[in-house]
Amino acid sequence: MTSRLTELAVDCHDPQRLAAFWCEVLDFKVIDRNEGKVEIGSWEPTVEQVLTRQMPPTLLFIQVPEGKTVKNRLHLDVSPIDGSTDDEVTRLLGLGATKTDVGQGPDRSWVVMADPEGNEFCVLRTLAVTRHS
Repeated sequence: MTSRLTELAVDCHDPQRLAAFWCEVLDFKVIDRNEGKVEIGSWEPTVEQVLTRQMPPTLLFIQVPEGKTVKNRLHLDVSPIDGSTDDEVTRLLGLGATKTDVGQGPDRSWVVMADPEGNEFCVLRTLAVTRHS
């Protein structure tokens, strides 16, 4: 018997705002929206796919009253696919992310950032194909 990862739930104050931020970061779409919850994913599934969970994992933002108080125990890593890591960091800063220090030290190949509610994530090395002249 095995299990399948179907969603990653994120506690937050403002599910609408955080879902909108992550939709921009990942080019995801809103799949479902209920009171206090917003689910986003990489594609818009059919009703049957939702009911049977035959789709890639989604992010589910759930409204909670308490705020974030400590470093995440789990975080997302994202990799730019069509530009440099520096360009992606600049884009994410424009969307409302901030650079943050979790003790990673200098001269790392990744950049630690936080979303608008302070949840840490890392921007890794770009996956974009580089052309040499």
